[in-house]
Amino acid sequence: MTNQTVVHPMVKFQRQVSSLVKRQVVQPTDSLWKVAFLFGDEWSHWRKELEEFDFSLQDPIKDLLAVESWEEE
Repeated sequence: MTNQTVVHPMVKFQRQVSSLVKRQVVQPTDSLWKVAFLFGDEWSHWRKELEEFDFSLQDPIKDLLAVESWEEE
């Protein structure tokens, strides 16, 4: 048996946004709404997820990237 860890969906989203920053598509100081255009049809899902974690679309991307754990209480 292999020991597999289930990764929270927000970790995947965070990695995708981090990749956008590394490629300089967006800046860490840009508002989260800027990534909405890049996620197209998936954006409504990610927006709901962000709101559940008390993010607003005006928050800077760097705040999203600073989250160390996405565990829900």
